[in-house]
Amino acid sequence: MTTAFDPMTLGGIRLRNRIAMAPMTRSRAYGPGLSPTESTALYYAQRASAGLIITEGTQPSVVGQGYPDTPGLHSAEQLAGWRRVTDAVHAAGGRIFVQLMHTGRIGHRSLLPDGLRPVSASAIRPQGSVYTAEGAREFEEPQELTEEGILRTVEDHAAAARLAVAAGFDGVEVHAANGYLAHQFLAPNSNLRTDGWGGTPERRARFAVELVTAVAGAIGAERTGLRISPGNPLGDIDEPDPEPAYTALLRALEPVGPAYLHIMETGERSLTLELRKRFAGALILNAKTTGRSSGPEELALIEDGTADMISFGTLFLANPDLPERLRAGGPFNTAHRPTYYGGDDRGYTDYPALGAPGTPPAAPGA
Repeated sequence: MTTAFDPMTLGGIRLRNRIAMAPMTRSRAYGPGLSPTESTALYYAQRASAGLIITEGTQPSVVGQGYPDTPGLHSAEQLAGWRRVTDAVHAAGGRIFVQLMHTGRIGHRSLLPDGLRPVSASAIRPQGSVYTAEGAREFEEPQELTEEGILRTVEDHAAAARLAVAAGFDGVEVHAANGYLAHQFLAPNSNLRTDGWGGTPERRARFAVELVTAVAGAIGAERTGLRISPGNPLGDIDEPDPEPAYTALLRALEPVGPAYLHIMETGERSLTLELRKRFAGALILNAKTTGRSSGPEELALIEDGTADMISFGTLFLANPDLPERLRAGGPFNTAHRPTYYGGDDRGYTDYPALGAPGTPPAAPGA
């Protein structure tokens, strides 16, 4: 029986176990030009015992930024910052993919250089607000991408993927989940286009297909993954019947052959199993739980064949040596929510490993 602690090969890369660190925004890109810092390198190196680390969402272009202090991968400064991160992770024996995340309409023009505004599949303002340097601001109506803008965005992802390899990453995950740009193309309530990029499930899936195809063409399909979250309502997304678009997406990606599909599960397990049947590569699952956070219970999903790897978010944030703790059955540090986004190294690099002196960090003001 295969277990979470058995090694596996992903796109030709040997992984030490089947436990992945999920991408988590931390908003601490304080280096030059929104680049990672030495603290970022330490943060990821501390978690190198994961079979695979997937970084926080990283914008492939200036206009792809939707939150303060999130890192990019479209400049020499950012490449140099990420090189420190990958060197540190590899020195600790780990493997790391960068997640490319264009937030689309989830953002605000105050986060962008003058003259730029958020973009999307259609000019539909989402409900809700986003945190900016001036505090919470309501989302605004995005600019609908033209055909030229769509193609430029696809090339931005390919260019960022090439920079990722130059920075030492083992691969790239394309973010098409959680209400961001590719998800905005997939969802019928945020994509009202009637051209070749909308109107039917196949055409709504086309943008995500083109992103994955471009990244795979730039760095190889064996270094390319895709994250999706069918039915996830984040970002004011409404997908009442997600299956047609996502099966169309996987059908179109069959000739491309990306290394893995990473599902953030928010709907029924039946859809996850259906998508697994339709995908030839590895399945990484961020499993849906009810009334609790993901934990050791999810490891059984590898044993029963539901997934090839299980990704953990908050649990990995608070437990840098998570695979060891999972094998031992705990104990687990508790994550401190006030330190999730921004701030200093508290709640970032000071969670103790098993047997290490010290206590979990206190939230600011505690």
